[in-house]
Amino acid sequence: MGAARFFRRTGERVYDMADLARATDKLASYVEGFRAQHPGRPLRGFGYSNGANILASVMIARPDLFDRLGLLHPLIPWQPAPAPDLKGRQVLITAGRNDPICPWPLTERLADWTRAQGALLATSYHDGGHQIRREE
Repeated sequence: MGAARFFRRTGERVYDMADLARATDKLASYVEGFRAQHPGRPLRGFGYSNGANILASVMIARPDLFDRLGLLHPLIPWQPAPAPDLKGRQVLITAGRNDPICPWPLTERLADWTRAQGALLATSYHDGGHQIRREE
């Protein structure tokens, strides 16, 4: 729809899954290279909206890459496979319960999945929409 994105969509909340896989692999490769250049240093990922979506996709595919992740208003419209390597990783998920772009049930499902993988999940939810609030 003309907006800058990390991967293609075919509609609102409908991802081009092949392009998402391509973009996920590309970002994961970049992060892997960065990690190799800086061994032993903690690595944190932080993204909002579409940036949170691509980071969540990398977290799901390669849970070993980031030590901490901040996902502000993510939208993952599929049910991820288990990712046991996420255990002990620190993840923050924030969202608005009335977000028209990232519907609350999908955010809640991602948070539940993240917790079920054994991640150390922190959340910050508000009654607003897609905007970032001070408490986040």
